[in-house]
Order: sequence, then structure tokens, then C-alpha cells
Amino acid sequence: MDISGIGGGIDTAAAMANSTTGVQRQVATQVAAMGLDQMEQQGEDLKKMMEMSVNPNLGGKFDVSV
Repeated sequence: MDISGIGGGIDTAAAMANSTTGVQRQVATQVAAMGLDQMEQQGEDLKKMMEMSVNPNLGGKFDVSV
């Protein structure tokens, strides 16, 4: 019985596992970056809303006389 090819299969499996782990890390990093971008945008939007609420009646109504 020839078992010389068995070791290569184990090495290949280990390489695939390492590759999969690397891809998982890349995906996790990208998802975290997307979440950070979204949180930054929400922070900017909240800042704008708070600036507008300082004087909420400003620009809401205007009187015109003819």
C-alpha cells in the first residue's frame, strides 16, 4: 500500500483552512469598516439635526404683506 500521497492532502487542507481564515478576517474587517462609516454618517446627521433644533421656529413661517 502506497501512502506517500496522503501527507499532501493534509497540507492542502491546512492551506485551505488558512486561506479561509484569511478571507474571514478580510470580510470581518470590511464589515467593521462599513459599520464605522455608517456610524460616522449618523453622527454627522445627528449634529445637523441638533444645530437646526437650536431655534426650531426659524424659517418655519414667514409673513408677507402686499
